[in-house]
Amino acid sequence: MSSEAGYPSDCEITAGLRQRSALRGQAREERGYAWKNCLPRAREISLLLLDVDGVMTDASILYTDSGTEFKAFSTRDGLGIRLLQEAGVEVGVITARSSEAVRRRAADLGLTHVVQGARDKLVAYERILREQNLQPAQVAYMGDDWLDLPLLVRVGLAATVADAVAEVKAVAHYVTRQPGGRGAVRELCELLIEARGGHEQLLARYCPEHPSLGGGGEGASR
Repeated sequence: MSSEAGYPSDCEITAGLRQRSALRGQAREERGYAWKNCLPRAREISLLLLDVDGVMTDASILYTDSGTEFKAFSTRDGLGIRLLQEAGVEVGVITARSSEAVRRRAADLGLTHVVQGARDKLVAYERILREQNLQPAQVAYMGDDWLDLPLLVRVGLAATVADAVAEVKAVAHYVTRQPGGRGAVRELCELLIEARGGHEQLLARYCPEHPSLGGGGEGASR
C-alpha cells in the first residue's frame, strides 16, 4: 500500500528492489559461458562488419518474374544496429552479392561502410582497416559460410549465426542462439553493448521507468 502522500511505502520499495534484482539475475542466467568469455574481446571493438545473406537475412533470395531481387530484414536487428551505433561502435557490411535492397537497407541504418560485390572479402576488409587506421583486435565480423572464413580467422571477435555451416562455427568465438535474419545480429549487438557497459544507459533513454533500471533517464523515439 502507498503512503497517504502518494509516495511508495517501504514495502513497495523493497518489492521493487527485489524485482529489479530478479530481472538482472534472470538476464545473467540467460547468458551462457561463450557470451561471458567473449566480453573481454568485445570491449575492444570499434567496428562491426556484417555479411548480409544468411546473417542480416535468413539466406533466402526472392525474384520476381522481371528479375527484381527481394530480401527480408529484421527490424529488431535494425534497432540493435542503431543502439550499437549510439553506444559508439560503427557498423558496416561486406557482401559478395550486389543488390538495391542492401543499398537501401544500409542507407536506412546509416551504415558507415558498405561493400557490395566483394569477390574477395579479405581485400575489402584490409582496405577498411587501412582507411580507418584500425587494428584487427578492434573489429568484429559476423558471417555464416565459407566466403567469410578469411575474415573470421583474422578479426578480434569472430561471430556467426545458429544456422551457420559447421566450418564457420568451428572458428567463431561466438555462435548466436538465434538464426540469421531472425535476431542473430541483435544478439551480437547486445553483446557488444554490454561489454561497453552501455545497456542500462541506452534502455533508460527509451524507458526510464523500466523495472530493471535503478534510476531515470531521458526518453527517446525510435
